[in-house]
Amino acid sequence: MTGNPRYRPANSAQKAQQAARDRLPIQAGIQPAQPVAGNVVELYSDGACDTTKGHGGWATILKSGDRELVLSGNEEGTTNNRMELRGLLEGLKVLKRPCQVRVITDSQYLRKAFTDGWILKWQRNGWKTAGGDPVKNRELWEELIAQAQIHALTFLWVKGHAGHGENERVDELAVQERKKLR
Repeated sequence: MTGNPRYRPANSAQKAQQAARDRLPIQAGIQPAQPVAGNVVELYSDGACDTTKGHGGWATILKSGDRELVLSGNEEGTTNNRMELRGLLEGLKVLKRPCQVRVITDSQYLRKAFTDGWILKWQRNGWKTAGGDPVKNRELWEELIAQAQIHALTFLWVKGHAGHGENERVDELAVQERKKLR
């Protein structure tokens, strides 16, 4: 089941509400100006990082119809959140025309930035957090906003390490990339 693991909907109406919360579109202002009628693409992404060494990896699987594209890479001197962002960004950048992209992620940070309007608040606050600190990875967020203005994004959050096939695959790929930097 997706969503808050402590919350167990009692009936089908509550289950439907929970499912709707987990499939949120992005906030107005960070979406295409015109409706996107392009291909439907499922994008699975994940990041991994050894925080003691700063070795990180990211991975993305794009699926459309019976086609699949797998991407992965690594960076030194990075963080897990940065790798989560990189996974999504690299997946979006390979799309050659505007698409309807269903982003499946285990990162609440990534999902909520889009669906709960964090990005819009950061922009209004001069790229400062609610606490007044600079937003980390601003350049990646700005690139993601540019991509979100091309593609129609929706987000589905899945619990990490809970047996979701593609989420497990991107996690394994991201970890493999991170380990290449030993």
